[in-house]
Amino acid sequence: MTSGLLGPIVAQLWTARLEAKQKAATETIDMDRPRSPSESVTKFTYDFKKDGFLAERYRNPFGHLRFGKVLEDLDALAGNIAFGHVQDPSVDIVTASVDKIKLSGLPHLENNQHMSGKVTYVGTSSMEIRMQCKCDGVDEDPWMEAYFTFVAVNRETKRPMVIPPLAPQTWLEKDQFEAGQRRAQKRKEARKKSKNFEWAHNSEVDKLAVKLLQEAGPLKNIPGLADPNSILMEHTKLQNCEIAQPSTANLANQIFGGFLMRRAFDLAWATAYVFAGCRPRFMEVDEVAFTIPVNVGDLTNFQAQVIYADVHDEVRGFNIYHGQKNIPLVSIEVYAWVVEPEKASAKLSNKFTYTFAVDSGTNIRKVLPANMEDARKMAIQVGNRRTV
Repeated sequence: MTSGLLGPIVAQLWTARLEAKQKAATETIDMDRPRSPSESVTKFTYDFKKDGFLAERYRNPFGHLRFGKVLEDLDALAGNIAFGHVQDPSVDIVTASVDKIKLSGLPHLENNQHMSGKVTYVGTSSMEIRMQCKCDGVDEDPWMEAYFTFVAVNRETKRPMVIPPLAPQTWLEKDQFEAGQRRAQKRKEARKKSKNFEWAHNSEVDKLAVKLLQEAGPLKNIPGLADPNSILMEHTKLQNCEIAQPSTANLANQIFGGFLMRRAFDLAWATAYVFAGCRPRFMEVDEVAFTIPVNVGDLTNFQAQVIYADVHDEVRGFNIYHGQKNIPLVSIEVYAWVVEPEKASAKLSNKFTYTFAVDSGTNIRKVLPANMEDARKMAIQVGNRRTV
């Protein structure tokens, strides 16, 4: 069902989903019946203690967890959770966006890790899925929390379909539902602004963008006399291309979104590494937007660049740097383009934003924009990072 390229956890989750679909196909599904959050609860364990082969599959060259592989597993888990809510095998469920993945610490491969999740909010055709991962035997908060948005679509028309409502049962579930509703409204407003180009009239963003562009003036016009510790954003780029292979297709026979996230993550990590000059630590996924699907055989071009780099007095909520000061943060934006050379066409498929931290005392260069578009990107990211 899956190649070894996608890993045993993805295979395990997809097998479970296929079995659930086959079982549901023999039953009458009431799409009007409200579902409780507990109906979608799904869990699995990384049994690193007993399964040495699994531990090696998830070990990076530096002895730590391969977060790119975890991103694949999160997407597969979210798909199972979404189906656990909808329960109708005739409906296609697709990843609309990854809204946030945040780490509060770094896990050890010597301990088992427990991943779980459930639907926390449902709109008309979309649902928010919250997932978390905890370390075996550690009675603390999860070291990772993730929010995905999935949409149900008609298999033939690809139009959104109405899905069963969510009926929270406990006070916690009601609080999570209301928080999810606020996040959904915020995303809706952001999409509306983007569609209407309202971002172009955001005075605060524009003021900061102009200031950043002015600061980049010497670097653009008299680079020999400019601050040697600064660099233009466009000079931080890395990219790679690859053909989408059948071995990375999902159950809908399109390229698995988790695989695209892993490929983008690996390039983002390399971009941060080359920029900072030391190994970065993954901290969070700020945003992943899925615009158009990638099909088997598509030529996919991943392009990454630094869009933000600055030193923070402290980084709240990331335990690895608890008590430390002056932590550099580096945000990388990755675009995935589907390229058709025969048609001289290139279409944007996905946008990914990852943030990394590097060790205190690392000297990072000041990144500056070369044009207004880059300046606005950077200004928005500066605003986002002020809350870190």
